[in-house]
Amino acid sequence: MSTALVIGESLIDVVNDAGRVSEHPGGSPLNVAVGLARLGREVELATWIGLDAPGWNIESYVGADNIHLSGFSRGASRTSTAIATLDAGQARYQFDFHWALPSVEIPDGCTVVHTGSLACGITPGCDVALEAVADARDSATITFDPNCRPSLLGDPSTARRHLEQFVRLADVVKASDEDLEWLGEGADPVEILTGWMGLGPKIGILTMGEHGVVAMTAGGVEIRLPGERTEVVDTVGAGDSFMSATIDGLWTAGLLGAEHRTDLGHTEPVILRRVMQRATHIAAITVSRAGANPPRSSELQPQILRD
Repeated sequence: MSTALVIGESLIDVVNDAGRVSEHPGGSPLNVAVGLARLGREVELATWIGLDAPGWNIESYVGADNIHLSGFSRGASRTSTAIATLDAGQARYQFDFHWALPSVEIPDGCTVVHTGSLACGITPGCDVALEAVADARDSATITFDPNCRPSLLGDPSTARRHLEQFVRLADVVKASDEDLEWLGEGADPVEILTGWMGLGPKIGILTMGEHGVVAMTAGGVEIRLPGERTEVVDTVGAGDSFMSATIDGLWTAGLLGAEHRTDLGHTEPVILRRVMQRATHIAAITVSRAGANPPRSSELQPQILRD
C-alpha cells in the first residue's frame, strides 16, 4: 500500500475560549496527517516530541488513527505547546516551541511527502525537512503549506525568502490569504501565488475562508470557487483539513507520485474543481465543530473524482 509521509511539528494546543481552557494535540502537519488517515490513507509522521505526558498524549492520539511515528520522532527534551486564544472563533497563538528533528527516512512506497508551517521556518529542524523533501522528490509528489506563525518567524521578507526554498521543490502549494498577505507585506495574495507558480509548482491554491478558493495549474488553468456556508464553531485546523483533502483528492485522481508530475501540471479543470469542492466541504465540516477534528471518509458522500 502506498504511503504519505508528513514532516513537521506536533504539539499540545492549550485552548482558551472565553476562560474555558482545554488541551488537545495539534500542529499543522499533525492535523494534515490525521486528516489523511481519516480519509483512509496510510500515513507516517516524522515529528519531534518528548518522552513526557504531552508526548505520550500525542502518540496515543495519532495511534488511534493508525498513524506511524517515524523512528527519530521521540527525541525532544520536552514536547512543544501552543496557547490558542479564541476570539469570535478565530485562534491566536503563543508558542513554547522546539524543532530539532535530526533525520528523516523516506518510507518504502512513499507516494507523497507533505510539510509546512513551523517545521519549515525554525532551525535546526527546517534544514532537515528541506533535505528530506529534496531527497524524496525523485519518487514522490511534494506538497507544501507555509501556514505562517508570524510571532515565531520574525521578519516577513526573510521568512518569505526561506520558505521559497520549499516552494521551489513543491509540486502542490496551498496557502491562505492571511499567509500571503503577511509574507508579501500587504501585496495581493493572488499575485504572490502567481509568482510562486513561476518557481516550479504544478498546482497553486489560495484559500480565503468564507470568500472561497482560487486554484491554478502550471498548464494555465485557473478556477475560483465560493466558500461553503456553515455555522462556524472555530477555525482551528480548517486549512489543514483542506490540505489533507486536496492531497487525498489528487491521489484518488491518479495524479500523485513523481511519475505523474507532468500530468499534475495539466490537471483537467473538471478534476481540479471537484477536488477543490470536496476539500472546501471537508474544511466546512471541520470549522463546524470544536478543535481540529477533520471528518472520516464514512461521514462523506461518495464522490467520483475521475470521469
